[in-house]
Amino acid sequence: MERRTVTVHGHEISYRTGGEGPVVLLIHGMAGSSSSWVPVLADLAPYMTYVAPDLPGHGHSDKWRGDYSLGAYAGFLRDLLAALGHDRATIVGQSLGGGVAMQLAYQHPERCERLVLVCAGGLGKEVMPVLRGLAAPGVGAVLPVAFQPFYKTVGETLAGWAGKVGLQPSAAVQEMWRAYTSLIDPRTRNAFLHTLRSVVDVKGQRVSARDRLYLAQHLPTMVVWGDHDPVIPVSHAYEARDALPGSRLEIMEGCGHFPHCEDPRKFAGLLVDFISTTEPARMDHDELTKMFGSSGD
Repeated sequence: MERRTVTVHGHEISYRTGGEGPVVLLIHGMAGSSSSWVPVLADLAPYMTYVAPDLPGHGHSDKWRGDYSLGAYAGFLRDLLAALGHDRATIVGQSLGGGVAMQLAYQHPERCERLVLVCAGGLGKEVMPVLRGLAAPGVGAVLPVAFQPFYKTVGETLAGWAGKVGLQPSAAVQEMWRAYTSLIDPRTRNAFLHTLRSVVDVKGQRVSARDRLYLAQHLPTMVVWGDHDPVIPVSHAYEARDALPGSRLEIMEGCGHFPHCEDPRKFAGLLVDFISTTEPARMDHDELTKMFGSSGD
């Protein structure tokens, strides 16, 4: 589970890898990192080779002035897989990572064997109001006030006191806290704003894959959602299932936006079962081209 680094297009990318078997690419959410997948890695390792990168602009990967759109992330992950010697993978994406996963399957179908969407963005307009607010013009100028190192110190002190009396924050709270504290770094915060504004505005999610989901009908697909997700409503899971006949829907009861952290053993079991009971897809661009227009058939 230790971090490694690889240079792709002159940029240093941090990632975690291990295990044996079919390759699975694990894509984290906005303001997250590969750390969010750590709770499931030990359970996945006996069954698959996992690759969990820190996306550009996130975690320990380089942060540069560039394109942080879904398309740019998808292209970069294709090149990362190639740099690591992997031709194909099952693509698993959570939140923003779900949108990136769908974009990767759309842009580079020859690289994708299966698709797993975990509380994924890009399936509807609705999203947590806080994210809509952060996408508003001018917010970047005031964010430094809200992300001071002092707040991290105070938060960690309070958490330490709570721990001494047996109070532990939930896995979801811990993930939100890690996301918040990562934005104290100005470069990470700048990359976050560029990423956020590429997919969200004050009206909600501004990028949708729903009109192109029919192109993923050849892919074995599983949709996983927490029934108490406060960031993206669980209704998107049902709509995705309906748009992808033959897909598998798993609603994890009692979980929120981070089911892989909140109930890692169950999530790992679902992923292992999905991969072991489905055949990997094989498609190239010529086959994909034949599907254009089939959504109206």
